[in-house]
Amino acid sequence: MTMTPDTSRHPCFNKSVSGQCGRIHLPVAPACNIQCRYCNRKYDCVNESRPGVTSGVLKPLQAAAYLDRVLEKEPRITVVGIAGPGDPFANAEATLETIRLIRERHPEMLFCVSTNGLGLPPYLDRVKDAGITHMTVTVNAVDPAVGERFYSWVRDGERTLHGREAAELLLMRQLESIRGLKERGITVKVNTILTPGYNDGHIEELAKAMASMGVDMLNVMPLHPTADTPFESVREPDKAFVEKLRKAAEKHLPQMRHCRRCRADAVGLLGNDRSGEFAGCLSECGRTEDSACGGLKAVPVATAVSAARTHAFDRPHVAVASLEGLLVNKHLGESEKFQIWTRTDNGYEMIEERPAPDIGAGPKRWYALADSLSDCRAVLVARLGETPRAIMEEQGLLPVETEGFIEEALDAVYNAVDPRALQALRPKKRKVCAAGGSGGGEGCG
Repeated sequence: MTMTPDTSRHPCFNKSVSGQCGRIHLPVAPACNIQCRYCNRKYDCVNESRPGVTSGVLKPLQAAAYLDRVLEKEPRITVVGIAGPGDPFANAEATLETIRLIRERHPEMLFCVSTNGLGLPPYLDRVKDAGITHMTVTVNAVDPAVGERFYSWVRDGERTLHGREAAELLLMRQLESIRGLKERGITVKVNTILTPGYNDGHIEELAKAMASMGVDMLNVMPLHPTADTPFESVREPDKAFVEKLRKAAEKHLPQMRHCRRCRADAVGLLGNDRSGEFAGCLSECGRTEDSACGGLKAVPVATAVSAARTHAFDRPHVAVASLEGLLVNKHLGESEKFQIWTRTDNGYEMIEERPAPDIGAGPKRWYALADSLSDCRAVLVARLGETPRAIMEEQGLLPVETEGFIEEALDAVYNAVDPRALQALRPKKRKVCAAGGSGGGEGCG
């Protein structure tokens, strides 16, 4: 399929239509594969306007039904975007399925996706085939020596990288992604977070590099320091400084100057966001069973867990290793604390957080952890080594490797006839961490 990118109805790529054409961001991508030092994702927030924030998270069928309801009240929507709250290609199947469902119902829509580029390369052909015409890739540096200061970690499949190695891999994937998008005729905007003391002397070099790859537009976004992040004390650049760097970059690439730093659930015109108004609708759709989503048909998804009634276990709770409280996505040994969840008459409830034992105690650490979780029937983690696995099982605590929504994993725990059926949720190919990562208590678990 040959696409002719249409910017005439895209308010981000064409400022002149920002007062007539609106956009909607569908929050179907909660997981993220990098941790930026300026980012604090929030999944139940209506009070902030910045990337990574949303009042809820939707599944593809729910997102399609939500769009239908929004269009009844805001027919000026011309662009459907997916921009988080994590990264769309850390949630590639949900992202592409959402677009497929909506394209069937609303073929007139433009489709736009925003990504860090790390997980995009394997999906380049599918992006084109899906009808995605506009992409935004966030690139904060084209020199790993600069880039390594922006990221706490980068997760590539089963590997978690840090420092220079992480920055080098991320940049390589970003360049591969941009090159592949342009080869497929897709319009590309690059977002760059202007961070004083980090990349403010690097902006023009970045603009030159992006221009040489055929990027269509550069959006130099001033850092807005966010609480509870490593960059929270970095000063925000003033408007004059931002404009100075934009003018330098403009010698190489057109500049976007009307960015509104949209939320992951943004709705409406750029200058009149209605995400707060539609937050209740989004939450309602997020509670809707897939079978009730407007007659939409789901792509069959295999499940490996029995849905039979639960046994009455002596241990009423489940421990969860989570970065943000929505997904199971932390390694056992990297978790400084565990969320404790239980089932009530009204669903699942997180009742407390418990600290993990200190790193460095060897197997004693895992015995101490098992003891602290003695009222839990299972501990849900993204990965763990063989030593902690054996100790947990010995102590009557089932360790379960899985990734995804916490409540879906809790369904599996509480509804399985035999909780060991949950082992089927483990990734098909699991590698134990090397060099101490067998679970010696040194932190990788």
